[in-house]
Amino acid sequence: MNILISNDDGYTARGIAVLAEILRPLGNITVVAPKFHQSGTSMAINLGLKPIAVKKVRESEGEVWYYLDGTPSSCIKFGIDNIMYPVRPDVVVSGINHGANFATAALYSATLGAAKEGAVNGIPAIGVSIDDLSEDADFSPVRKLFPEIFRKLMDNLPDKHGIYYNINFPAMPAQYIRGVVVSHMGMAHWEREYQPYDISRLRSMGISNLREEMSQTEPGEELYMMAGDFVEDDANDETSDHRLVKSGYISITAHNIDDTDYSEGERIKKLFQ
Repeated sequence: MNILISNDDGYTARGIAVLAEILRPLGNITVVAPKFHQSGTSMAINLGLKPIAVKKVRESEGEVWYYLDGTPSSCIKFGIDNIMYPVRPDVVVSGINHGANFATAALYSATLGAAKEGAVNGIPAIGVSIDDLSEDADFSPVRKLFPEIFRKLMDNLPDKHGIYYNINFPAMPAQYIRGVVVSHMGMAHWEREYQPYDISRLRSMGISNLREEMSQTEPGEELYMMAGDFVEDDANDETSDHRLVKSGYISITAHNIDDTDYSEGERIKKLFQ
């Protein structure tokens, strides 16, 4: 099996190292990950003629690591088109993200952006996250439980284009996790989203590998960062992904790159007949 791995926390993050460790016994590993932290860039790609730096970081039997100074989705594109070609990945796996990617955070997630890029290319894709932002998060429950989840998904792939899976682990020891539940994306929003920039606060949250030059200002500029309060919407049930994770379950949500609302399309057809 040829496995292409990326993330949005950067190639030096512990999460991606643990993911490669988990998947190493299952196939050949190619890692193409961002040089710097790229959280919240969703499926953005690096367009235009601006040069994009890439570097081989290390290589061993059956495993090679690169960084790309670009978004996670760009990393997957580069991995497919440049590094692995003409070999095609059998699966794209993105993570392990430091922090959950549930509810409407999935819309912004660059961890899932990398998975979506795999799905666009017809490659089975999985995003993996844990509900712990800290740099030294305990990934032992992912080590213990993800291999079986991965095998079940890979052994039962759908005959359908565009599927990618969003898996979120609660931040607790494996023995306390209550099970694996198929979920749906919960609904939530953020309030008081932009707050004064504080790099020490980011580092205290475990967010590292940031571009230092981004905190420099020109005269008259003020710096803000997005660090708002997560607020649930009213229309959530107990199979919402974020509620399941907070209740101690591993959630698996099946997404598709085709986000057409077909029932709404049928309804509005009548308006134009």
